[in-house]
Amino acid sequence: MNVDKKVAFYTLGCKLNFSETSTIARNFVNEGFERVEFEEKADIYVINTCSVTDNADKRFKSIVKSALKKNEEAFVIGVGCYAQLKPEELAAVDGVDLVLGATEKFNVTSYINDLTKNDIGEVHSCEIEDADFYVGSYSIGDRTRAFLKVQDGCDYKCTYCTIPLARGISRSDTLENVLKNAKEISEKGIKEIVLTGVNIGDYGKGEFGNKKHEHTFLELVQALDKVEGINRLRISSIEPNLLKDETIDFVSSSNTFVPHFHIPLQSGSDELLKKMKRRYLRKVYTDRVTKIKEVMPNACVGVDVIVGFPGETDELFLETYNYLTDLDISYLHVFTYSERPNTEAVEMDGIVPKKTRAKRSKMLRGLSVKKRRAFYESQLGNTLTVLFESENKEGYIHGFTENYVKVKAPWNPELVNTLHTVTLTKIDEDGLVRFDFVDAEVSA
Repeated sequence: MNVDKKVAFYTLGCKLNFSETSTIARNFVNEGFERVEFEEKADIYVINTCSVTDNADKRFKSIVKSALKKNEEAFVIGVGCYAQLKPEELAAVDGVDLVLGATEKFNVTSYINDLTKNDIGEVHSCEIEDADFYVGSYSIGDRTRAFLKVQDGCDYKCTYCTIPLARGISRSDTLENVLKNAKEISEKGIKEIVLTGVNIGDYGKGEFGNKKHEHTFLELVQALDKVEGINRLRISSIEPNLLKDETIDFVSSSNTFVPHFHIPLQSGSDELLKKMKRRYLRKVYTDRVTKIKEVMPNACVGVDVIVGFPGETDELFLETYNYLTDLDISYLHVFTYSERPNTEAVEMDGIVPKKTRAKRSKMLRGLSVKKRRAFYESQLGNTLTVLFESENKEGYIHGFTENYVKVKAPWNPELVNTLHTVTLTKIDEDGLVRFDFVDAEVSA
């Protein structure tokens, strides 16, 4: 049935979604489908959805439209977080044939009997309590880096968040399987692996979400550090209360883990952190950043912040703004609070007007630009290693140092997916950093 059938994928949302799309795509290829780019005509289009931002919900409709423009007879499938939270809503979108929830998405091919268009989308979505098993995955979007999923789901009950509703309880991959996937990735000549999950510091809860911790996050990091053939390992977002001193110390002396941490803060006000039901107060966050900078003075520290949470007065916002101004961090990811059904925050008083949210968001984005610039300036004159990306961007090749400084040089295809030792020299007018080569070549 699948001979010559073409399938294309579109991913909305986080790195975890990208790693899962890759795994789903490999299942299709193993069943005899040919994977093509989303811009091409295909028989099946699979859209992996996100529920974190308003925008992602709306974009689903326009992505379905663009798929059907390429082939009006195409079979359209919605999977992912939004598909779990609001399957009927996705199924009602014109042209959608099949909607699969959190547990079903990894068996997409078994739900496709024939590719006849349905009048209304067919829904297969479990109760989220049933999402208690673990499916390992990794993505190889380009030849340079891969996202390796080590954990899924979340047991935290943050009052603004729908992820536990969309992804279920916290559960982890086995250490054995993570190491197997890491080896597979390294054998493909990929130089960097980014560890990803919903709450990766919680790594170790059993495959079925049972509370037994087979291995800790530190043990995972130590084991991955020994995998041969990987040049770089990067920890993606990790909760401040789960990032322990031992892990920071280990990264500082590790062979492959790079000095880059992304740590969600969400608010610099203890009052709001309590309303958000975060599992730490500001002092813990300050301690994390201080510890990182103590043992790795050149480390890059990224921060997630939410603006406009219910009850965020001008004073409380300024508390966050001033706290971040004084903190030794490198950049911010700013999220404007948006109401989510079935969350506690929706019921809260003190709604912040949308205009105020937008203004605060703009202020913090401006602060992020200043912070990044100051961090880049602090790195000028340093000798670092750059991994070059695969894209030609208007005649330039870009790359990242181990501590996440973005550099640029005139396009040279021979540099793609290679590591070079460089000295950072100056910041260009577009904010990226120029450099001089120190070596011939570190590693092909």
